[in-house]
Amino acid sequence: MSHPDADLHPVATGLAKDTVDKHAAEQPLKLFAGWFCPFVQRVWLALEEKGIPYQYIEVNPYHKGPELMRINPRGLVPTLEIAPDKALYESTVLLEYLEEAYPDHPPALLPTDKFDRARSRIWTDFVTSRVIPAWHRFLQFQPSKFNDGPGRLKKLQEEYREKLLEFAREIHPTGPYFFGAELGTVDIVLAPWVLRHWVFDHFKGLGVGIPVEGKGGDGEEAWGRWRRWVKAMEGRETVRRTTSEKEFYLPIYQRYADDVAQSELAKATREGRGVP
Repeated sequence: MSHPDADLHPVATGLAKDTVDKHAAEQPLKLFAGWFCPFVQRVWLALEEKGIPYQYIEVNPYHKGPELMRINPRGLVPTLEIAPDKALYESTVLLEYLEEAYPDHPPALLPTDKFDRARSRIWTDFVTSRVIPAWHRFLQFQPSKFNDGPGRLKKLQEEYREKLLEFAREIHPTGPYFFGAELGTVDIVLAPWVLRHWVFDHFKGLGVGIPVEGKGGDGEEAWGRWRRWVKAMEGRETVRRTTSEKEFYLPIYQRYADDVAQSELAKATREGRGVP
């Protein structure tokens, strides 16, 4: 029986399709990817930023074809095959691997200072364990199931926005990136979800509610850092080259917005768990 989420556009579109085509040739390093997946985009961004040669292999992770299952029995994307029958997975693990395995491919995405490197790991974990679950609770909530549904939805919006404010307070004062002038792992791990903030306007009828300039109250300084960060990330060429056209994301996120998606993350959200 086909997975209920498997009916999706088969390939990347727009600038992302151009990037895929440029990496179709055989390479020792192979990225098994789903064009739509934010966890994939994390690793894809790092590969593009660092200019590491790789082969892009599109798979539908809900079909879990034999080529993917051969190297990763869990059938997860992203998966990196680094040598025949030798593969790694989990996006944050892959980001660290690329830093360690390709030191001659700048830019360095982890700080060289040991303290800052530890902070990078702390805030990478914060994104995965705090921000992403709040993002999904907000999107998957069904107001129609509750008498006070709109109020509950507003509370979930506020909870998600508070996570972003907590993150924003840690961004370098002049930025634009988390540690200052240079892009790093912390920026990459959060960016795919922020790039998809449009889903809240489209499906929930209210956005994230980031204050406009001058209206951030006690958090205005932090929100100023956030606005600079978002502008820098949205303007980055690698971000544009790994993002498909919005219309092809719509049916995917419709299933999340209706709370019928059957991905492991969607199911974990329904069960009150974090990122599996």
